[in-house]
Amino acid sequence: MAFTLATWNINSVRLRAGLVEKLMTEEAPDVLCLQECKSPVDKIPLDGFAALGYRHMVARGQKGYNGVAILSKLPIEEVGAEDFASLGHARHVAARLENGVTVHNFYVPAGGDVPDREVNEKFGQKLDYLTEMRDWFHSDRPQKAILVGDLNIAPREDDVWSHKQLLKVVSHTPVEVEQLAQTQDAGGWVDITRKDIPEGQLYSWWSYRAKDWSAADKGRRLDHVWATPDIANAGHSSRVLRDVRGWEKPSDHAPVFASFDL
Repeated sequence: MAFTLATWNINSVRLRAGLVEKLMTEEAPDVLCLQECKSPVDKIPLDGFAALGYRHMVARGQKGYNGVAILSKLPIEEVGAEDFASLGHARHVAARLENGVTVHNFYVPAGGDVPDREVNEKFGQKLDYLTEMRDWFHSDRPQKAILVGDLNIAPREDDVWSHKQLLKVVSHTPVEVEQLAQTQDAGGWVDITRKDIPEGQLYSWWSYRAKDWSAADKGRRLDHVWATPDIANAGHSSRVLRDVRGWEKPSDHAPVFASFDL
């Protein structure tokens, strides 16, 4: 079974339903994982997606914040959602494909502006969330699984526009990078994007604050596709759809794609 999967922080699925439908029409991934849907599940505009072949959905939502959804052309079965760090946020949902592959869709907390949990509660919540993710994978090591989402950390030096200038900026601080590495190691996860694109600067997010985001190109790779070692070699054709960041009224994130032959 071959399928293509995409992950995209949409920054409001209702506001940008037209962009979701454009991506579905032009790129047609078999499975599309969205984060920051900012919508109760019953308000997600599923009819338009279903008309394009995405008749299956598992999701967790809340009004105005967070929210994750897995939209699929292929039949999927919901297999749970975790509330790491007991935040009461809709940040994780998981679904299983008919071939037995489990897809985890995550939206890790951004962590606020100050990388110090003593003065910034949100940064502490981010670290606690990652710690509980790590412990969960360590206690129940995943198999035949794919993890995608906006993990809000750019781990490698070439995952940011300037390693030196971002060392003290939330999303690239050493403590976050180490925490993400521990989480990845606990599940044995393989970074599929970097397996396929091992060298060079690679970004999936560009700030709205830049007057000309493309020319400035001050990006970060915050969006990830991982797989467990038993299926990692089946992953290929990774790509970031940078041009989507330039669509009209876009999300500040671009979709990340990968294909799997299983």
